[in-house]
Amino acid sequence: MHSKALTLEEAILRFGPEKRNGRRVVFTNGCFDLVHPGHIRELEFARAQGDILIVGLNSDSGVRRLKGPDRPLMSEDERAEILSALESVDAVVIFDEPTPREMISRLLPDVLVKGEDWPLDQIVGRAEVQAAGGKVVRAPILKGYSTTEIIEKIRRGERASRADS
Repeated sequence: MHSKALTLEEAILRFGPEKRNGRRVVFTNGCFDLVHPGHIRELEFARAQGDILIVGLNSDSGVRRLKGPDRPLMSEDERAEILSALESVDAVVIFDEPTPREMISRLLPDVLVKGEDWPLDQIVGRAEVQAAGGKVVRAPILKGYSTTEIIEKIRRGERASRADS
């Protein structure tokens, strides 16, 4: 399988012409440490907002800064490979900065998607996207799914899945 992981420059070169040809570029970002149904639904929601979905993926050091020294559970390359396998994802760009602001300001997607758990005024890149004529959309969150909660359940010896079986 070929990875859809690109550098920021590669993503700009590949998808810039698509934007100029009227295709809507959508951007979302996250850690995606243990991909669960909540992630899948958010990515499918994001993809439905346009024609191309680019996912900004926090680097390993970025995940450690956000989530603590025991994370990530899977390396950035493994996480990028998993995201690349999803039909809804067109490209994955790993970033090491504390936020994806620079990536968003350079890509200038038509649509920026974050989970509805983020207040609109705290969504990084919102101002840049809106100033360029794009829009910000908040994705519905599938309740009961959180990588942090799944890890805690496993550590307590509990069933991590919500499955009834």
